[in-house]
Amino acid sequence: MFGKDAEITTGQSTLNSMLGQGCKIKGDIELQGTIRIDGQFEGSISCPDTLIIGKSGVVKADVKVKNAVIGGKLVGNISAANKIELQTGSHVEGDIQTARLVIDEGVFFEGNCKMGANAGASATQSQAQSRDSHDHSKDNWARKEEKRPEPASAVR
Repeated sequence: MFGKDAEITTGQSTLNSMLGQGCKIKGDIELQGTIRIDGQFEGSISCPDTLIIGKSGVVKADVKVKNAVIGGKLVGNISAANKIELQTGSHVEGDIQTARLVIDEGVFFEGNCKMGANAGASATQSQAQSRDSHDHSKDNWARKEEKRPEPASAVR
């Protein structure tokens, strides 16, 4: 009835928490299992499994999950260790970090996207790696500036 069924998309995970349409909550959510949000939520979400934001769901939060299926609106950064799926009609404002990304036609996305096997790593690890690569690049520039012998002059 609503296009793709979130139960099929999430595979074997069981839905054990739900925030229904018309419900508004502010705070921090930490849970085991899968959560579906069809109402309004503001705060932060940490879930080792799957977050589903239904078509009527509005979430203003920083999110850290294994998988995410977004059909509604998300304002905030999202980090998923495995996969993020943006369904038709969804609206995402914020940065995305994930190993795999699926974007259906008709999605609004404004932000940055970082993908790859290590994309779900914590921000601290990313910053440390960035500092390390920055230090090495300084070394490379120093090597390029070393004086080299002048080429032999042409025979006259």
